[in-house]
Amino acid sequence: MEAMQEKVLEILREQDDTVDFEKETGLITNRILDSFEIINLVSDLEDAFDIRIGTAEMIPENFNSLSNIVKMVQRLKG
Repeated sequence: MEAMQEKVLEILREQDDTVDFEKETGLITNRILDSFEIINLVSDLEDAFDIRIGTAEMIPENFNSLSNIVKMVQRLKG
């Protein structure tokens, strides 16, 4: 697993260590992460990767799975 994905996984596990983030594909649509956890996740991702996650990025598709979150971070790091 690449370093960026490992870091995102670490951040997610800090939010909730009971979820299998490597397999789950409905983190938002299945309400696995609540709004407070999402706010914390965004803040942690911004700090960890020195990125800014704007309102245009705040859509369920970007946060539904580990792979989608990693893709968004990679795109924002550009």
